[in-house]
Amino acid sequence: MRDTDKGGMMDLELDDVVRLRKPHPCGGYEWRVVRLGADIGAVCTTCGRRVLMPRRKFEKQVKQIVQHRDASGAERA
Repeated sequence: MRDTDKGGMMDLELDDVVRLRKPHPCGGYEWRVVRLGADIGAVCTTCGRRVLMPRRKFEKQVKQIVQHRDASGAERA
């Protein structure tokens, strides 16, 4: 259930909320994307911890995009 573009990379945008495969030690599965690039920055929605992860590893860990923003800035489910 991954949204990918032509380059094979996941279609992620700032402020997307994603569900990862493994839980954070606080018990949360959902993360908000705060940085895009070769590394992805994400903040745990449960405890607020910020992590920086290589894009390839992050994309493998994503199980589902829970909340996605479109080009106009409006949220999509």
